[in-house]
Amino acid sequence: MPRGTAVKIVLSAEERGELETRVRRRKSSHGAATRARIVLLAAEGLNNSTIAKKLDISRLTVGTWRRRFAKKRLDGLDDEPRPGAPRKIGDDKITEVVTKTLETMPLDATHWSRRSMAKASGVSITSVHRIWGAFGLQPHRVETFKLSTDPMFVEKVRDIAGLYLDPPDRALVLCVDEKSQIQALDRSQPLLPMRPGQVERRTHDYKRHGTTTLFAALDIKVGKVIAKCMPRHRASEFRKFLDEIEKNVPRDLDIHIVMDNASSHKTKLIRDWFAKRPRWHRHFTPTSSSWINQVERFFALLSEQQIKRSAHRSAADLEAAINTYIQARNADPKPFRWTKTSDDILAAIERFCRRTLAVHAKVGEAGCGDPTNPSKKVSRAFLATICKTNAADHAAALGVTGLLTKPSSRLSNMFGPTERSSVPSSAVLILEQ
Repeated sequence: MPRGTAVKIVLSAEERGELETRVRRRKSSHGAATRARIVLLAAEGLNNSTIAKKLDISRLTVGTWRRRFAKKRLDGLDDEPRPGAPRKIGDDKITEVVTKTLETMPLDATHWSRRSMAKASGVSITSVHRIWGAFGLQPHRVETFKLSTDPMFVEKVRDIAGLYLDPPDRALVLCVDEKSQIQALDRSQPLLPMRPGQVERRTHDYKRHGTTTLFAALDIKVGKVIAKCMPRHRASEFRKFLDEIEKNVPRDLDIHIVMDNASSHKTKLIRDWFAKRPRWHRHFTPTSSSWINQVERFFALLSEQQIKRSAHRSAADLEAAINTYIQARNADPKPFRWTKTSDDILAAIERFCRRTLAVHAKVGEAGCGDPTNPSKKVSRAFLATICKTNAADHAAALGVTGLLTKPSSRLSNMFGPTERSSVPSSAVLILEQ
């Protein structure tokens, strides 16, 4: 091969899928993700200099991983063994520890600890720690999730994602919600401030001094927040807040408002208010899907940066602190950047569901979505059969009765060019029986 000629990279479908997974996976190391990006860009025909400039790395690094992949394929992207003493634990023992971690539980606990696994497998605690770290196993941790069973889930996701990525011309998009029952808490004793070598300390108990409810509307383009605190959370308060929004938005723009399915948002009082204002357009989030409403991210920042670590001796003090935070944010607003298309969101849910179905099929879990086990009533939508394959096959295989296969033309008109072109007619949401 002439000097300076880059190795040509041709990927199979399986290799491309694995590399894209490594890039996308949140818990991939930076080095592993960078190596996968190098190979993917090389497969597109880019030379080493272009890839190095694009990824902000050296051309030598690009050439090294390009050659290693061409020689050993995916195995070439792994780290080579480091010099030192040979390991004393063989592959069989490692397999035993990993299998036992994944497929069994100790008799006296719901999950393994390093000490209990070391005792059960006959290796040291340090060895268990290293094996778990190498395979990304964390038995002590658990994460929560909840999938929406909204029969209009696909349509609503495409509608709202389309608004975020390609908002309509001469229109304002506002994300609206309430943070209810915010407690004004004061610690039972004065806190001890931070000092060198000592973090801030406070008592674990507290005194309650009332509550307040924060109504907020986030302008997704600018990042400014329209907010108002009220003592209660009812339709009448929500109506007052809508009046407050109307006072603070331009009169020559259409208003697209994203909000959840709270009962206070759907009363006759609120419906009549919107019916009298044709320039206002409502977009409801799917049930159990507050993550798609950007104002929830603002509420999280407010809690982390202002409410949780402060002390308030009255609801008025709490409201003053909230208003001060909002004024400071509006003085230097920074909008959130939405990056996921509706296809990305639905594809992620599909991957999760297929893994869930595969795991339950493997272990024979009859309780999930199985009508023969009424003590564990879980909907079929819980297992997330949002698929882009043949709808009839999924319906026949899972025995479901409802299929949503096409978004309405009214919602399709709200999508931007990218969103409209990517709406598959076979998008399927399996509904609850």
